[in-house]
Amino acid sequence: MPTDSRHDAYIDRAADFARPILVWLRARIHAAVPEVEETIKWGMPSFYLKGRPLATMAAFKAHATFGFWNHEALLKTERPDAMGSFGRITSLADLPSAPELEALIRRAAEIAESGAKPARARPQPRPEAEVPDELAEALAADDAAAETFRNFPPSCRREYCEWIAEAKRPETRAKRVAEAVGWMREGKRRNWKYESC
Repeated sequence: MPTDSRHDAYIDRAADFARPILVWLRARIHAAVPEVEETIKWGMPSFYLKGRPLATMAAFKAHATFGFWNHEALLKTERPDAMGSFGRITSLADLPSAPELEALIRRAAEIAESGAKPARARPQPRPEAEVPDELAEALAADDAAAETFRNFPPSCRREYCEWIAEAKRPETRAKRVAEAVGWMREGKRRNWKYESC
């Protein structure tokens, strides 16, 4: 496959230490998967196979990175703290040998061709918001507002609770509780003013 001149320009602009790393990584990709396609994605040199993402590489001031699109399926490990599949790369010694890396690239190509999508971690649900005492008391005295509050999704309850809890002065807190109960009595969410009609 032909190379993309934008990769050449990116490598030419990279820091002195990074240029040989990027050239070597690019050569490993082409050696392992000759039909790979080069493009720029998110401002970084990226490699695709039959229209599917395979890997990206990048250079920064003090390190370079190289990452497989479907890292978890390929390496069966969590990504390192730094961007990419191998963390911060400051020299070729930070990477597997050429035969090892090319074997990984060929396996990544098989995964890409299979159409497997990268696993995405599902965010942990946030715990239920702690209801400030003043709001709990006001809701206990107003059945309509309490019913609305109970029927809100957790995120809406949290918005009201956090808004009231962040008030520093007792007068501000009391004012917010009164407004919140009034709005809830009307079935309104905390940010109802900003919701589109």
